Amino acid sequence: MPPRGLLRGQIGGWNVSGSWNQSGFMEVLKVVSGTYRATPFFTVYVGADSKSSNSNVIQVDQSGLFLPSRDYYLNRTANERVLAAYLDYMVELGTLLGGAKEPTRLQMQQVLDFETLLANITVPQAERRDDEKIYHKMSIAELQVLAPAIDWLDYLSYSLAPLELAETEPVVVYGDAYLQQVSDLINSTDKSVLNNYLIWNLVQKTASSLDQRFETAQERLLETLYGTRKPPLYDGHQGVARGGHSRGWTGCVSPPRPQAEEMISEIRTAFEGSLDQLDWMDETTRQAAKEKADAIYDMIGFPDFILDNKELDDVYDGVSEDSFFQNMLNFYNFSAKVMADQLRKPPNRDQWSMTPQTVNAYYLPTKNGIVFPAGILQAPFYARSHPKALNFGGIGVVMGHELTHAFDDQGREYDKEGNLRPWWQNSSLEAFKNRTACMTEQYGRYTVHREKVNGRQTLGENIADNGGLKAAYNAYKSWLQKNGDEKRLPALGLTNHQLFFVGFAQVWCSVRTPESSHEGLVTDPHSPDKYRVIGTLSNSRDFVEHFGCPLGSPMNPGRHCEVW
Repeated sequence: MPPRGLLRGQIGGWNVSGSWNQSGFMEVLKVVSGTYRATPFFTVYVGADSKSSNSNVIQVDQSGLFLPSRDYYLNRTANERVLAAYLDYMVELGTLLGGAKEPTRLQMQQVLDFETLLANITVPQAERRDDEKIYHKMSIAELQVLAPAIDWLDYLSYSLAPLELAETEPVVVYGDAYLQQVSDLINSTDKSVLNNYLIWNLVQKTASSLDQRFETAQERLLETLYGTRKPPLYDGHQGVARGGHSRGWTGCVSPPRPQAEEMISEIRTAFEGSLDQLDWMDETTRQAAKEKADAIYDMIGFPDFILDNKELDDVYDGVSEDSFFQNMLNFYNFSAKVMADQLRKPPNRDQWSMTPQTVNAYYLPTKNGIVFPAGILQAPFYARSHPKALNFGGIGVVMGHELTHAFDDQGREYDKEGNLRPWWQNSSLEAFKNRTACMTEQYGRYTVHREKVNGRQTLGENIADNGGLKAAYNAYKSWLQKNGDEKRLPALGLTNHQLFFVGFAQVWCSVRTPESSHEGLVTDPHSPDKYRVIGTLSNSRDFVEHFGCPLGSPMNPGRHCEVW
């Protein structure tokens, strides 16, 4: 189905490119969001219930902005070029799909103005770090009262068909004030603007599946947004299938699982050992923390099912067709059905959220699990031929980082079973908050191109970086005690202890355009790479000792922020 056929057929037309059905708000919302998984106004998904992690539940959260952060819409002076490029992109896509230039510009300006109103009620990331505060469980009937502009039972029943839902069905809402305000905004906005906004959400989602004209338009916007015409790293839609069968990846089909398992075990032991050294933590909380660390579940390399051709084919059954555009539409519809199918099932502990070729790793609090795809189990993070100092400084710190996420400002709210519940004694919680405040302040002083790092937004990752480095270094010291000193690399003039820290620093070597740096500062929960190194190492007493940094020097300022 070509894009114009899609707009005219299922969706009832688009005001930008022709006539449209003026009474079809709910019908258009259902198709755009339910069938094709675009996210106007809000996002709906099925996932583990944070307070009952053995069951899945419908979840609703804020969404609906095309640009990476609300800051782009609200800080207009700093982002004038991006907003102008975005409007040009909207107009170009609208005209490519049949709109006349001037009316299209007028209508797209209205959509941009509407997105700006959405940005105004969107809660900033830094204010959403306390899951206990933003979790609100209610029935569909109660959600209807909260946000009456949407017929929620109709919408959710369509999105999660063929499941039968009643008004009593529980829903977890992560943005109750936002949804209330979105409902008011919908009721006070002209229907033509709402229709244009809804269809624009579908157009932007599918544009990358269209011809070169659309790709060129997208590249122009990306260049303004990121300083380069290449989009940020992206795995593609059929990443697991590609991960299992891509020729370029076969060298990683047997990643070093036994070695990785052994390293995780060593780092977990080191982390638990450091818990005994914390004078700010009471015994009851310390014991519970050890039990949580013990219970962390790890997955390494790739999910086993991708080695079974029949299982893999079953997963993607019915997706493939000759038309690439239709294939993408099928995939969106397919992913909606897969999501709906999860609701009446318990969460699958072995399900992955990243594809095997991804150079990344993650911690999932509701599963109390850590995942290391095959993509990160290679140089510079890991190589069998590397000295242990480099492997512990690379993949070892990554492992320690993910493990420490279980105890960062968000992860610490979940118990060893993955349930969101208070399990800390008040005295330890207050001491924890005092220590995290030190990091918030420290990283908030760093700047890139005269723009400050957001110490609150990056707090969880900063805690994980610092705790991960300490756990990995302690694990390396334990390895040396058991196995004896390693040979030193020739010509470097570094001890192996120093090499550990250099190994950690070198994995974060990177170059970013000023535009991309700005985007990272407003969207990324991680600090800029430079400060992931400088901030973490200047807090490490071991680093200061092995490099002999004098007190008061940049890397030994005298105040070491330390949580774990």
